[in-house]
Amino acid sequence: MQDQKVLDHAQSHKGMVRVGKDEFQPALFELIEGWLGTAPIDVVACGMVGARQGWVEAPYSAVPCEPIPVAPFRVPNTDTRIRAFVVPGLKQTAPPDVMRGEETQISGFLATHQNWDGVICLPGTHTKWVQVSAGEVVSFRTFMTGEMFDLLGGQSVLKHSVGEGWDDAAFAEATADALSKPEQLAARLFGLRAADLLRGQDSGITRARLSGFLIGAELAATRPYWLGQQLAIIGAENLSEIYAKALQQQGAFVETANSTQCTLTGLLQARNLTRQTA
Repeated sequence: MQDQKVLDHAQSHKGMVRVGKDEFQPALFELIEGWLGTAPIDVVACGMVGARQGWVEAPYSAVPCEPIPVAPFRVPNTDTRIRAFVVPGLKQTAPPDVMRGEETQISGFLATHQNWDGVICLPGTHTKWVQVSAGEVVSFRTFMTGEMFDLLGGQSVLKHSVGEGWDDAAFAEATADALSKPEQLAARLFGLRAADLLRGQDSGITRARLSGFLIGAELAATRPYWLGQQLAIIGAENLSEIYAKALQQQGAFVETANSTQCTLTGLLQARNLTRQTA
């Protein structure tokens, strides 16, 4: 990037699961070697690259605090052509919770939404619900809804009933049901398998209902967070739309933000802090 302009981009499917602790720099260089010159350039990273099993463990900052309250952590012993930095994550002691990567997206969102107070939902494998006030992350909760969806749809008995289709009406009905009766979730889940066996329920409808039951239960648990609050969703477009529809179904007004743009803007905020560690 130059100032706020993206000059080029590259991506890889090599995530933390596929890259060993000593393989992060080589994996990075596979992507950016052509961008390097004789003078060192700054590389600013966020997310699981800063986890204990990542490139370097970046310390957590405790909430309440700004999304990026301290300068990014300098990665030691890098190639002389780069200066690498990792954005620290956030932690909460009671109830215990952590995040890595989402703090950068939140920072990017707040940079373009001055004086914004409310709740930010960051849907994904582990969905975050984050209370923001006066430019600080006050508290947050994490829900394993995305991972549960993948596990139930791919490794449980439901894998025989869940397909690739979708049905908006089935999703809305299941969401409303789980919101009103979250204690029935486990029974509702097995009911999906029974509906397939007894009446051949369409696999796309089953997929939509599975998602609706899980997200509805999540919304029931997070109701004290989002009810009556200003809401924003930062995530992948399709998943953000699903969450937005579920919340709008409950009468909530929701703003959606582009996750890539929020991440880039947040990394620029972090980049400005790296001068403190030059």
